[in-house]
Amino acid sequence: MTSSNQTLERLAAVIESRKGGDPQASYVARLFHKGTDAILKKVGEEATETVMAAKDGDTAKIVYEVADLWFHSMVALAHFGLGPEQVLAELERREGLSGLEEFARRGAPAPAAGSDKEANTP
Repeated sequence: MTSSNQTLERLAAVIESRKGGDPQASYVARLFHKGTDAILKKVGEEATETVMAAKDGDTAKIVYEVADLWFHSMVALAHFGLGPEQVLAELERREGLSGLEEFARRGAPAPAAGSDKEANTP
């Protein structure tokens, strides 16, 4: 099995190679050609489909939809000149921090007890 980081790096390289490509020959090139709104619309659609799969409790579909969400998020990252390495670095920075510590570092108020945001914070 290959490293997850290597998989993300390879996928990022393929996505990057599609910039400026023929929109008739590549789905990713077509997204880049359509621009920011089209890319963000796809990210939103995939996020919604991920939530719906999770609400259904269908684990296979959750994995499938999260893969779509990650893929389209990587297209968005590339569109803005970013890659998975920046996201991984941010996750590594947060590793070991409690959710409340992270909120404090950002200067954001901690979520109220019992809120959805608190339930999803490590």
